[in-house]
Amino acid sequence: MDLDTAVDFEDYFPSMMETLGAEGFVGELCNGFRLLMDGDRGVITFESLKKNSLILGLNDIGDDEIVCMLSEGDLDGDGALNQVEFCILMLRLSPGLMVDNNGSRQWVEEFI
Repeated sequence: MDLDTAVDFEDYFPSMMETLGAEGFVGELCNGFRLLMDGDRGVITFESLKKNSLILGLNDIGDDEIVCMLSEGDLDGDGALNQVEFCILMLRLSPGLMVDNNGSRQWVEEFI
């Protein structure tokens, strides 16, 4: 990866939270989880994330990066992400939700 290349990141989660409300937003996170999960095991695994990386537009993602993504959210140490771990990870990765603007922090606290 070229370190001189700037990547613009636009955090849509706060506007989604405002539009959908806490319950609707969590429903959308759950939809994302189901898209990425291993259908047989009911969790996001290394294999399911690697297989679905094309859907995410991550064509060049390496195995080590997938492992890092999983370990970032794996709270129980089983090597996979259950639905709660995935939702918590997504909330933690949204800088806009962690800043108290437009009441989004209150919605996050309601969810947790």
